[in-house]
Amino acid sequence: MFSTHVTKGISAYCHGELSNEESKRFAEHIISCAKCRAKFEEVKLGIKLAEQLPQLSAPDYLWRDLQPLLAQQTNASNSVSWSWQLKAAAAVVLLFLSGLAAFLVYNSRTPEIAATKPSWHVTRLDGAPRIGSEQIANNGQLGVGEWLETDGSSRAQIAVGSIGNVDIDENTRVRLLQTEPTEHRLELARGKMSAHIWAPPRLFFVDTPSAVAADLGCAYTLEVDDHGGSLLRVTSGWVALELKDRESIVPAGAACETRPGIGPGTPYYEDAPSVFREALRKIDFEHDVSALTALLDQSRPRDTLTLWHLLARVNGDDRVRVYEKMAALVPPPSSVTREGILQLDQQMLDTWKNELESSWTSGSGKGVPKPIKEAYWKVRSGLSRRLKEMAPK
Repeated sequence: MFSTHVTKGISAYCHGELSNEESKRFAEHIISCAKCRAKFEEVKLGIKLAEQLPQLSAPDYLWRDLQPLLAQQTNASNSVSWSWQLKAAAAVVLLFLSGLAAFLVYNSRTPEIAATKPSWHVTRLDGAPRIGSEQIANNGQLGVGEWLETDGSSRAQIAVGSIGNVDIDENTRVRLLQTEPTEHRLELARGKMSAHIWAPPRLFFVDTPSAVAADLGCAYTLEVDDHGGSLLRVTSGWVALELKDRESIVPAGAACETRPGIGPGTPYYEDAPSVFREALRKIDFEHDVSALTALLDQSRPRDTLTLWHLLARVNGDDRVRVYEKMAALVPPPSSVTREGILQLDQQMLDTWKNELESSWTSGSGKGVPKPIKEAYWKVRSGLSRRLKEMAPK
C-alpha cells in the first residue's frame, strides 16, 4: 500500500479511517511526495474553511412564498412570469436541500463521533492516573475539554487519534483541547510528556503557558515547570516553538527553553559549553546583550543554529558581530550578501540556513531527513502566503 500516490486516501486519513500502521505509512509518503503533500494541504485548508461556515435553516418566508406558487401551478393559464418564479423558488429549495443532504451524508460517515464527544484513548501505565475525578483502571477516554492528571507514582499513555502516542510522566496535568481532521491539540499545564508523532507538518500542537509546540513527524519531550517555563528536547525530526511573531526551529539533538511573557528562547545544542549556554540564557531572558561576547567566543560550527536565530533578535553592531562569527565558521553561499543578511532578507536567510544545516546535524547522528526539512519549509511558506491572501484588505 502507498507505493504510488495517495491522493485518494486523503479523506480516509483526515477522518481517522486508516489503521495506525496505514496512517504512519501515509504520513511518511506525504512528507516525501510533493504532489500528494500539496493535495493534502488543499484538502486540509478546505476542511478548515468548511468548519467556519454556519449551519442555517431555510427561512420561513421561503415556504410562505412557495405555497401560493405551487397552487398557481395547477392553473393551466399560468403566465410565463409565474412559471419562471416557480422555477427560481424551486431552485432555491433544491440548493438548500442539496446542502442539507451533503451535511447529513458527511455526518453519517461517522455516527458514533457525531453522537458522542470526540475523545482520545488513554492507557494506564503505572499507578492511578485520573481523568477529571475518575481514576483509570486500565483504559479510559479523554474527551475534549477534560484533564488527565498523574501523581508522583502514576503514568499514562494517550493515543493521538491515529497519528501517534504521547506518554504522560508523573506529576503531570494535560488537557485535550481539540481533535479534528486538520488539527490535534493538547494543553500541557505542568509536568512532562514525551510525544512520538508520524504526521504531515502542523497537525499536532501542544499549548504551554509560554509557547506552542508544532511538530513535523518527530519525537520529543516537553516539560513545564511550576512557573510556566518550559524545556523542549527533540530526539528526531524537528519542532517549531512559537508565540505570536517569535518562532524557534528546533532540530533533532537540540533543545529550547521558554518563559512566560517572553516566549521561546533561542535553540541550542546541549553539548555546547556551559559558558555558551549560560550566556544564551542571559541574552534570551535577561536581555543582557553584554553576554554576546562570551557566546561568540565559545561558538562552534554547529552552533550556527543558535547564531542564525540570533540574527533577527539582536540589532545594530551586535547583528554585525553575529554575522561575522557565522561567516567565519560557515561561509555563506555566493548568492548571500552581507548587506542582505544584515537587512534580514528572508530569502537569503533561508538560503544560508540550507547550507548551515549540514553542520547542525553533523555531530548528532540524528539528522533531519531532507524531504522532511523541505516539507516543513514549503508548508510554512505556503501557510504564510495563504494567510496573507485571506487577511482583510
